[in-house]
Amino acid sequence: MSTAASESPFDWEQLLANIITEDDEPVDNMTSATQQRLLVTPLYDSWTPPPPEDEHTDEPDAKRKFLATANVGVFSKPENNPLVPDMLLSLDVETPYDWEAKVHRSYFIWHFGKPPDVVVEIVSNKEGHELDTKLKRYAQMDVTYYVVYDPQQLLSNDVLRVYERGFAGRRYRRRQDYQLPEVGLNLTLWEGTYEDGTGVWLRWCDANGNLIPTGAEGREAEAARATQAEAENARLRAELEQLRKQLESRA
Repeated sequence: MSTAASESPFDWEQLLANIITEDDEPVDNMTSATQQRLLVTPLYDSWTPPPPEDEHTDEPDAKRKFLATANVGVFSKPENNPLVPDMLLSLDVETPYDWEAKVHRSYFIWHFGKPPDVVVEIVSNKEGHELDTKLKRYAQMDVTYYVVYDPQQLLSNDVLRVYERGFAGRRYRRRQDYQLPEVGLNLTLWEGTYEDGTGVWLRWCDANGNLIPTGAEGREAEAARATQAEAENARLRAELEQLRKQLESRA
């Protein structure tokens, strides 16, 4: 986090005094809200970000910090209206400890010192301008990856689009896959049940394509492994007992 924010809180309060960070109006349907949780919670439950490339650290085993959240405004400049992505991910920033402070209620790029690495927009109508206005504005903010998830195909025949920051200026180029290599993540369309809702969901995978599990999925997998290990131990004990009896009968 920026040291300037902690050294001059009065200046921050003055700067933020007239900025509206929330209007308390519900804007998402329940399916979108559930999808947002599925994009956020598994990252905290089960994901470890890859280490930064070519960066020395005195704590090589320390988990890399990140912020993943949903429906939070992203401000590029104090005078600009924010964009409010359905989900954002930003590496190497700390989750604010004091959410009540106005400086922590939104993602102020000048405060965090960097734009988000990933933003995801979930299309629920034809009025959101995800493929034109928002595309240009996120590029201007220098967000590395911009993801448009259009489950009802309201904007095009493409259910999922991943845009990547280009090398020449703040423009996006569309990727031909769903990989986000700079953050060590992939995206996939997964059919299954989450929070009692069955259907197709947008999910994260790691760099090797392995689904990043929710906390419940991780616990179920661990329980299955424990059961399998106990069954294998029981089989080995039975074989040893049978061998013991055979040896005794020959004695």
